[in-house]
Amino acid sequence: MFKKLAIGTLAAAATTAVALSMPAAAFASSPHADDYSSHWGPVYAKHFQAKAEGNVEVNWDDDGESNEVHVRGKLWDRDNRSYDDGGKCAYVRFQAEDFDGDWSPVFWRKYCGYPSFQRFHFEENDVQTLRVQVCQIGLNSKFPTKCGRWEYIYTNESE
Repeated sequence: MFKKLAIGTLAAAATTAVALSMPAAAFASSPHADDYSSHWGPVYAKHFQAKAEGNVEVNWDDDGESNEVHVRGKLWDRDNRSYDDGGKCAYVRFQAEDFDGDWSPVFWRKYCGYPSFQRFHFEENDVQTLRVQVCQIGLNSKFPTKCGRWEYIYTNESE
């Protein structure tokens, strides 16, 4: 009889401990309670001749009103044609939306070096949404072509 009572008491204590820990766990997964980190990509240019992928990390201030976004990645040139035969370089660009809903370009990188890759890193403050697009670009061109779709790699709703 005492054994059943002891088991029942332990079960009730365990259930209470789980119930009491739920609000803390729910708070920890809410936006701005903890920092955010995620892998993004791979993202490709049209016809898969350029590729990028990496990680995004977001650090919020104590008030949850401002953040700092760090993006690290690699950009691959996958076009094995010579430049005389129409070969192009890899190109990646990022746009960020601020808390007012305004989009602006925040980073771009060009890399010519088939079949290798180049690492990149940048940081931006007060970002609500971040997106990336991979393209190709001529060796001496200023205008990217053969762009893939814009891919969203961070939104503060994804936290």
